[in-house]
Amino acid sequence: MRYRIVALFIGMLASRAAAAQTAQPKPEQLGAGQGYVFFAPGAVAASYGSSALLHFGGGIEARMYRGLGVGLELGMLGPPHAIGAGFGIFSVDALYTFGRRSAKLSPFVTGGYSLAFREGVASGVNFGVGAHYWFSRRVGLRFEARDHVMVAYRDAHFLGARVGLAFR
Repeated sequence: MRYRIVALFIGMLASRAAAAQTAQPKPEQLGAGQGYVFFAPGAVAASYGSSALLHFGGGIEARMYRGLGVGLELGMLGPPHAIGAGFGIFSVDALYTFGRRSAKLSPFVTGGYSLAFREGVASGVNFGVGAHYWFSRRVGLRFEARDHVMVAYRDAHFLGARVGLAFR
């Protein structure tokens, strides 16, 4: 059984590689999905004070209808002097991208559910605004400002100014 699964997986990879050898598509023909990685210096702003933090990670997004889409993201957030003391954060988001998919500059808004985890878990929400600047049909820069708020710590905002690489 295990060998059948491995053979099926290798067959899928081989068929994907063969499909990749077709002519370059026009921007309007590009698929609706994209991925990204990011690095975000930021701060925890709370009623009891603030402190610096770093957030890094990556995600995938898919346009579903016109500019509306969904996204998944996984990252690590923590203090710059001891990032290992931070926590993981997983987000499921809705997003809206303004303009045509083939545009060089694509502004967007996003927001959704966040799950922080380490030894326990905490639920929350996130929202952000940003833009992609596409160098080519496949590669671009991602700029974004994002805020995460956990339900258990409503007065604390995990703010980040993200810079990253986007690919489609």
